[in-house]
Amino acid sequence: MMPRDITPGASRARAPLGVAPNASSSAALDRRAGEALRRVNKLLGPALPETNAVRPRCTAVAALTRAGRLAPRGRREPRYFPYSVGHAHYDGRMTDEEMGRDFAGLLRAELANAAGAVAELKAHGFEPEAFIARAAAHLSGRTTSQVTGQVTPPLPEDIAELPRGDAERRALIELGLSVLAEGACALVVLAGGMATRMGGVVKALVPAVDDQRFLDLRLREVATLGARCPLWLMTSEATEAPLRRALQEEPGATLSANLSVSSFRQDLSLRFTSSGALLRGAEGELMSHAPGHGDLPDALARSGLLTHFMASGGRLVLITNVDNLGACLDPLLIGWHLSHGAEVSCEVVDKQGTDRGGVPVRLDGRPVILEELRLPASFDPSQVSVFNTNTFWVNAQALAALPQSEHRFSYFAVEKRHGERRFLQLERLLGEITSFLPTRFVRVPRDGAAARFLPVKDHDELIARQDTIRQVLAARRIWPA
Repeated sequence: MMPRDITPGASRARAPLGVAPNASSSAALDRRAGEALRRVNKLLGPALPETNAVRPRCTAVAALTRAGRLAPRGRREPRYFPYSVGHAHYDGRMTDEEMGRDFAGLLRAELANAAGAVAELKAHGFEPEAFIARAAAHLSGRTTSQVTGQVTPPLPEDIAELPRGDAERRALIELGLSVLAEGACALVVLAGGMATRMGGVVKALVPAVDDQRFLDLRLREVATLGARCPLWLMTSEATEAPLRRALQEEPGATLSANLSVSSFRQDLSLRFTSSGALLRGAEGELMSHAPGHGDLPDALARSGLLTHFMASGGRLVLITNVDNLGACLDPLLIGWHLSHGAEVSCEVVDKQGTDRGGVPVRLDGRPVILEELRLPASFDPSQVSVFNTNTFWVNAQALAALPQSEHRFSYFAVEKRHGERRFLQLERLLGEITSFLPTRFVRVPRDGAAARFLPVKDHDELIARQDTIRQVLAARRIWPA
């Protein structure tokens, strides 16, 4: 499959996921829910004697609400799961496995009634049975985010410093410059996010400095520091069309004219409720989402970009967030990465104030990045003085091999809220790449003209970082041009 370059062309209009153009009435939604409920009841076996309640083992599509668990986690004996169906209430005794089968049956029935939507989702990495298994396991309490094994703080030698000696630095920089001149380093910008704290716009299109948007400055970065290096934007369902338009119109069209710029889309998955129903919009459409940056290896493999890059002599990939303008292509870091022999280099910075995030640790003696949600309760993350910036240098061949390997990124259930509605979604973490590939951590600056960690989450943070961002861009000759 050849890379999909961004070229002019109208985006294809389509109906919302799971909804036919005329399926907008609540009656249609109720009818589909009833059909799904009957299917689940059929799957679960003979009907119970007639009562005022629906079968207690069936967690209904729309009406059935899980009230909670009464027995603590980890006991072997069955646990109590009370349910309410309409005005009726049932207290039954069920095991985790039975509960998981019920949730799986419910989700499978709903997906069967949305075959068109599921077909479209499959084109973006959605695997129905795998989704059902993961969601049901979480809803029945059979999963945990915490790792198993011994977690200890990193050793002093695990956190490397960039060399200070002139001769060593000069040799590494020369190596890095040769890689950039050959176009052998690809820049992957994670551009699937919406700036919810900036008015819900596409973050890549927010002005960062003067009239220059984050996207514009990334284009200028490549043109200045590695004009032969490809720039790949990992987009989402929400951001792909706006970013394509931005590159077809000015100033994006001029800035990208002599560059190799392509996009590939993140995977898609479905949101669901704690009662086991798929989350739906006002017109009954299924509510999809991008399941985190951990789907990058799979999504990139489907695009064909990495295969084509390696065939042309590509050696490594820099992965970074669109809003972190400090994490640029850098010859010193390229040279350092290629010199130490590990497949991955992960940039970390010193913590300041209330900073929290994934930290480098040793898991059963191996250096990895673990987000706080994955740490055992016995491990205090404050004892680690640095944290992950979500900037990774990865050998191209190792990254390309991940989707075909035995390693699979974990899915973690994250609770979200939109207005008064609460729901769950399954996400993957890019930092888990360090659990699969040998990794070295390198401490980088976060202040001054050499800063490599300048994240921008809202307007106040953008204003506060303006001076440093300007220093960084000027020092690297990115802006002003």
